[in-house]
Amino acid sequence: MNVLIDTCIIIDALQNRQPFAEDAQKLFLHAANHKFTGCITAKSSTDIYYLSHRYTHDDRASREILNKLFTLFELLDTDGTDCRRALASSVSDYEDAVMIETALRERMDYIVTRNTRDYTKSSVPVCTPAEFLARLSSANE
Repeated sequence: MNVLIDTCIIIDALQNRQPFAEDAQKLFLHAANHKFTGCITAKSSTDIYYLSHRYTHDDRASREILNKLFTLFELLDTDGTDCRRALASSVSDYEDAVMIETALRERMDYIVTRNTRDYTKSSVPVCTPAEFLARLSSANE
């Protein structure tokens, strides 16, 4: 199962943001145990670096975080076609539309985000971390 993980979930886990961290960290664990293939976009990696650096104030630590993430999650490129298609999308948030277009092109089974409200028009199934963990649990039974 291929799953695109939204930036907010990664940051929840890394910065132990409550009350979201526990489910986000469980996703990391399940990805590490190969229960699913977790993916992030290349654009997300720059956002993660920026937010991590703002949190740590340490370039080397922020780069090490990315290095570890790149061993845990696949890195997906967003291409020009994704950006162009997102412009014509009925999804009002352009950044979310680009994420959806990337997920479509890369044949993701799910997008996992806390921001499900902005993904209501997604043609890729969208769920929260808790919803995905429940689906993963029932699929593994």
